[in-house]
Amino acid sequence: MAKKTNILFIVTDDQRFDTIHALGNPAISTPNMDRLALRGTAFTQAHIPSGICGAVCMPSRAMIHSGRQPFHLEGQGGNIPPEHITLGETLKSFGYETIGLGKWHNGCPGYARSFTQGAKVFFGGMWDHWNVPTCRYDPSGAYDNVVNFVVDFFHSNKTIQQHCDEFNPGKHSSEMLTDAAIELLKKNAGGEKPFFEYVAYLAPHDPRTMPEEFKNMYRPEDIALPPNFMETIETNYPLMRHRDEQLAAYPRDPEEIKRNIAEYYGMISHLDHEIGRLLDALHDSGEEDNTIVVFTGDNGLALGQHGWMGKEDCYEHSIRVPLIFAGPGIPRNRRCDAYVYLLDIYPTLCEMVGAPVPSSVDGKSFAQLLKGEKTEDRHRDYLYLAFEIWIRGVKDSRYKLIEYVNDDGPGQHFAFLYDLKEDPWEIRNLAPLPEYQDKLRQMRSLLFACRDEWEEEKHPFGQDYWRRYRAWGQE
Repeated sequence: MAKKTNILFIVTDDQRFDTIHALGNPAISTPNMDRLALRGTAFTQAHIPSGICGAVCMPSRAMIHSGRQPFHLEGQGGNIPPEHITLGETLKSFGYETIGLGKWHNGCPGYARSFTQGAKVFFGGMWDHWNVPTCRYDPSGAYDNVVNFVVDFFHSNKTIQQHCDEFNPGKHSSEMLTDAAIELLKKNAGGEKPFFEYVAYLAPHDPRTMPEEFKNMYRPEDIALPPNFMETIETNYPLMRHRDEQLAAYPRDPEEIKRNIAEYYGMISHLDHEIGRLLDALHDSGEEDNTIVVFTGDNGLALGQHGWMGKEDCYEHSIRVPLIFAGPGIPRNRRCDAYVYLLDIYPTLCEMVGAPVPSSVDGKSFAQLLKGEKTEDRHRDYLYLAFEIWIRGVKDSRYKLIEYVNDDGPGQHFAFLYDLKEDPWEIRNLAPLPEYQDKLRQMRSLLFACRDEWEEEKHPFGQDYWRRYRAWGQE
């Protein structure tokens, strides 16, 4: 009986969809992400449904691991309860060795249930890349060793508690995780059981620090500003005071934005180098031809687009991520523009390896799009977008509506309608134009239908938004 197919699942942190050379960005060097794209299928319209808290990566990763949409997570995704069966649990029950490394932002119990092996586990959101506090794999699943940290000792004596039983001083997080991932890959290659190795990097999330050769790889003066660069945002959105938005001053200075983009690209190229080492190890292990490789990011990043720095919005730069599948039976050097969510990866992998999909999973498999035959299947005809209590949006095959409702009073409501075919950078707002009022009403009707499908009536992230929306008088 042939051994089941292995899975190597790589997740990056804050990597936007348009940051891979082979997928259309000539300004960045990513030879190893390129080789994955050349030997596999890249989904050019992979999305998150935005997020339900400022730390978007937390619900985003909870969606990956549980296959559940954001309004069906526990809270903001900081914990995955036992009734939400994780991808790791499903594959473990199906006979896989499940190996978890790197960032896990979704609670110790969910990690403990998911993995039979692991190393360098970081229970948190972000840290100094050169001094990441991590946990060794604990077979008991306790992860009860907690240490005190003063995170910003220049400005505060505030102490936080961090799960940690080892330190990694002076070693960059991307190199640290790659070394550990290679070691566990070699350990499990050729074994009787197939392996599912989940490698979750902390890069290219800020603080954007990296070895000097990559820090100096891109010169700010050579960076072109994006066409939708703005000095400030177009709304009075309260979360413009969010941490990410304080990484650069308002109004945004073009030269500072160029520096940020140059450093972001440097982080991605360094990460690409480390991913290359992992892919080389997979090739050398003899398991490459029997391994599905999944590469994706957890959310995008604005870096000056529309006046934003972070990802707490519903623009393309924040909701679209890279997604590549490569491996046995997967078409090579293929691009697919079907609409998919990251929460769809879970059932897709299950279908590809023959594992049952738990009833707790909301996602929809797109495995048919990874077969050799051509298909016109769009997978999803539209996408629903929601950020916390502030924003709702919807995107069909051509148009996109984003609506902000900040308060009940006048001047607190903002509608943005974009024709993504003619205006992919989302620059020209069509919502105020008389000739687009029918389209605006049509998109609002779709928004309401999505709301009724996705949002439970008493969900705390929906109640307040829709109360204020009704006060706006648009429904």
